[in-house]
Amino acid sequence: MRDFINQKSKNLQPSGIRKFFDIVTVTEGAISLGVGEPDFVTPWKVRSAAITSLQRGYTQYTGNRGLPALLQLISRYLNERFGLEYDPKHILVTVGGSEAIDLALRACVEHGDEVLIPDPAYVSYSPLVTMSDGVPVHVECHEEDNFVIKPEYLEKAITDKTKAIILTYPNNPTGAIMTEEELRAIAEVIIRHDLLVITDEIYAELTYGKKHVSIASLPGMKERTVYISGFSKAFAMTGWRLGYVCAPSAIDEAMFKIHQYGIMCAPIMSQHAAIEALKDGLSDGFATVEEMRDSYDKRRKFVLHSLQEIGLSCFEPRGAFYAFPSVKASGLPAEQFAGELLAQQKVAVVPGNAFGKFGENNVRISYATSMNALSEAFDRMAAYLNSLR
Repeated sequence: MRDFINQKSKNLQPSGIRKFFDIVTVTEGAISLGVGEPDFVTPWKVRSAAITSLQRGYTQYTGNRGLPALLQLISRYLNERFGLEYDPKHILVTVGGSEAIDLALRACVEHGDEVLIPDPAYVSYSPLVTMSDGVPVHVECHEEDNFVIKPEYLEKAITDKTKAIILTYPNNPTGAIMTEEELRAIAEVIIRHDLLVITDEIYAELTYGKKHVSIASLPGMKERTVYISGFSKAFAMTGWRLGYVCAPSAIDEAMFKIHQYGIMCAPIMSQHAAIEALKDGLSDGFATVEEMRDSYDKRRKFVLHSLQEIGLSCFEPRGAFYAFPSVKASGLPAEQFAGELLAQQKVAVVPGNAFGKFGENNVRISYATSMNALSEAFDRMAAYLNSLR
């Protein structure tokens, strides 16, 4: 059967995140700080809306773009929260943000096109570029620069084959954000080289101390930007698999056709749930999101303090729910550190090289888990580090 598998699929490497997650599931007493999933349950009003939709028999296909009421609410939400103006007719509801990323790449990338990706970055971008017949090119991001893209490193990575750049801020795995000033600096480079931007802003609601700024809101950028977001992280709706993408009309049309043939539409019950999430939030100022963000912020501060206590340095993450400490002080490569920590103390973190070359000295810790679990995990981590001394 191997003869039937195409070469690109053969060459794909398994997810570095899932490898550790799979071990955790069969390790009794393990604490997982590895998977980026909110530990909150989807708010009851949102769940109730989905239940009601089923009770009323709403089990059919929707239009390919999504329910009109949801498209209208997404348009309003983006305008009120981030100053982005998108006509509902250019918004496409997708099966998670993941489908939206795949659509954008398949619609725009041709054989040999280079796509720039911040390094470190989420594990799926490079494989999706490859599966779209493009070439992923990593833009180095350093801890001393707070893991943001600097204009000089962006310029260094651009060639005559560069077509697009994927932006992923707030960032997974580092927790880095980009300020308006930092975005303006790279926007100048992007415009000068006439690049397309694919911006994944799934963590936009989860920033600490600074409000999120979208690159699509800057002058001259909306018309060259594919904007991607969704409901998974801020609304604690990972399993509902619902995202959306907004793009200039020509790109929107191409993505829409691929979506029609490949997916048809996102699940109707998830869309009804999302309508309630946005409708309720717009009326109360997104109080539930604020509560979750405040809880994450407390855990963020606890994690930073705990890392300092056990002797691991970590730049301060300002977004998402991840810390990305350096493990150089242990004297071990990150992959060995993570493997031994799991084997000896049953604590799972993800080695930074799963996210790119420039994360090879770090591990990713997700603090989207209970304070009790975090406290116990750091006690175990301290014991492991003491055993190395």
